[in-house]
Amino acid sequence: MEAQKSKIDPFAENELWDILRPSRLQERIQKNALGEVNSPPTDGTPYLKVVCISDTHEQLHNVSVPDGDVLIHAGDFTNNGNDSELIKFNEEMARFPHKYKLVVAGNHELGFDPLENQNQRLPADRGLGTEAGYELLTNVTYLQDKEITIEGIKFFGSSYHPLNGFPFYRTRATELAECWKAVPNDTDVLITHTPPLGYLDQFGEERWGCKDLLYTVERIKPAYHIFGHVHEQHGCLSNGDTTFINAAQCNKGNVIQTRPIIFYIPKRP
Repeated sequence: MEAQKSKIDPFAENELWDILRPSRLQERIQKNALGEVNSPPTDGTPYLKVVCISDTHEQLHNVSVPDGDVLIHAGDFTNNGNDSELIKFNEEMARFPHKYKLVVAGNHELGFDPLENQNQRLPADRGLGTEAGYELLTNVTYLQDKEITIEGIKFFGSSYHPLNGFPFYRTRATELAECWKAVPNDTDVLITHTPPLGYLDQFGEERWGCKDLLYTVERIKPAYHIFGHVHEQHGCLSNGDTTFINAAQCNKGNVIQTRPIIFYIPKRP
């Protein structure tokens, strides 16, 4: 079993996190029964209600999604990016009442990454997926190295991750550091598929998070960082500047198990 784990991400940076951990604050944030991590302003300040989900793996119909202003899906809405599931997901998203629906792709959205080396795919995934499948997502705002400002709040989304064999894989050595340079310095809500190193990223004995993403978050200090990818780590942490939300809905066996996470953020003029 240990040998199998080591093959998933042989470059997981556990040792680096052991060095970084003592200087990093990690405060657990408890959600209430509704899945809320904070309360809306009570002084009349206008705000956005943001609902976060991720890793629904073709089971969005089994998720009880509360209403709100913004619905975020942080990737892995399909198992392999086939067109019928993309069309189904797009139709399901259209039925939700949220005015804004923001989506990033996950590593299971095969065909979404135009720069993917498909020769590196896992054998079971070769030949699968839909080239430029994001074009089928007509009922959402698809974010890949893109930003959108809603009521003065800047959201930025990107799908890169360090897990070899999938779309949007980039190397930990140099490529990911370059990728995260695209994140604007004034980002309020960052949406990625991968977690940052050390924050809700542990899969078995491995840390699947990205160190360069962690450094980017620490530099930019967004109010919220939304992601998924590691199903077992659903929940919320804070480092004092940023609230980290792993919004994965499925458990390790790809069965819907958790509920969406909600936060409230004041609008800006």
